[in-house]
Amino acid sequence: MSATETIARLSRRQVAWRAAQDILDGWYVNLGIGLPTLAANFVPADREVVFHSENGLLGVGPYPKPGEENPDLINATKEFVTLLPGASVFKHSDSFTIIRGGHLDLAMLGAFEVSKDGDLANWTTEDLRFPPGVGGAMDLAVGAKRIWILMEHTTRKGESKIRNACGYPLTAAGVVTRIYTDLAVIDVTPDGLLVRDMAEGLTPDALQALTEAPLSFAADVKVLTAPAVE
Repeated sequence: MSATETIARLSRRQVAWRAAQDILDGWYVNLGIGLPTLAANFVPADREVVFHSENGLLGVGPYPKPGEENPDLINATKEFVTLLPGASVFKHSDSFTIIRGGHLDLAMLGAFEVSKDGDLANWTTEDLRFPPGVGGAMDLAVGAKRIWILMEHTTRKGESKIRNACGYPLTAAGVVTRIYTDLAVIDVTPDGLLVRDMAEGLTPDALQALTEAPLSFAADVKVLTAPAVE
């Protein structure tokens, strides 16, 4: 067994759960395509969070139970969703008015790469087998007050996705404020990347070995944990 096999990596749903615990009461939050959409299932019950979907929804709830799907209610990932009491449905242009008008407290997005300076690359890998899909990411990256990234720490080949400089075309420069991965929670600060949580079984040196960009570590680094969420 290799050293990396003993690391308690989080599942995708656990990454979403961990990020959801940090959303504050009263925030308006956009959930980007892919992993971030899972976060709507895991907000603590004592907090009121208004989730926005760029295809024209405000007040998105958890995923529907099997058999209760409404074909007219989908998110930006084209997944079935529910709406909470007081939710609204509107046209695409109004949705982007919310984004561009600075009305979102947070956008939770996926990424191919993030740099040490908070640069974001999430719309193309320049691989012709996978057509680019910028969607609303560029608008969200500059329109929301905060950008949190939810992603795996490394590629399937084991290469770092947190880099000194992004190799893929940028979505926006210097916009990412926090990164949630299956191995760590990392703040992007003016002084560089600061690790707040780290997976059980990892040492600072081991996490750094899996991360191209230089890391510093908070004095009170916590163990990155999450329940066995479904």
